[in-house]
Amino acid sequence: MNGKTTLTFVLATLVLFSATCSHAGSIWAKRSKDMKAIYADDVARQIGDVLTIKITEDSKVDNKAKRDLQKEADRSTTFNGELGKFADIGDMGVSAGSDNKLKSKADFKDERSFVDSVTVVVMDILPNRNLVVMGTRTRNIAGDIQTIEISGIVRPSDVAFDNTVKSEKVADFRIVSKNSGISAPYNRPGWLGRIFDIIWPF
Repeated sequence: MNGKTTLTFVLATLVLFSATCSHAGSIWAKRSKDMKAIYADDVARQIGDVLTIKITEDSKVDNKAKRDLQKEADRSTTFNGELGKFADIGDMGVSAGSDNKLKSKADFKDERSFVDSVTVVVMDILPNRNLVVMGTRTRNIAGDIQTIEISGIVRPSDVAFDNTVKSEKVADFRIVSKNSGISAPYNRPGWLGRIFDIIWPF
């Protein structure tokens, strides 16, 4: 009797314990369905994904042109004045000379550098899986407004593991920088200066 009672008590205890465990929550937090997998890749692949373009543009132009043209002509004609048997008008001489020279020299130098980082959005995916990206960044610092617009085509294999790509690897790369605000009028000539530039461009 004691053995049966003990066995019944043990079975009842196990049933109650299993029922309690089935309703108890896990000690680990439940993972949200919207969260990516642990080993998910954060590199931009789909429309709406973002990636960062590291802009490092250096342009240097050094054009030199030099021209030296010279032309000389010297012509001389002598006539002894005899007109056959009819007359003799004496000796005559005609000479002509010309000298034409042209010298010109031009030197043009232009150096520019642009360094920045802008995060863009994937707007479209081409049939070859290349990404069409576009983005805008606006900064307003003490009334000086700078707007940078970027667009281009990115090859997925050029995107680094940290979801960045260098601007030199962006096809059809287009960057427009616009400045407005307090300092804008001081960065361009006034209307009178522009008129003089048209009338007297040199």
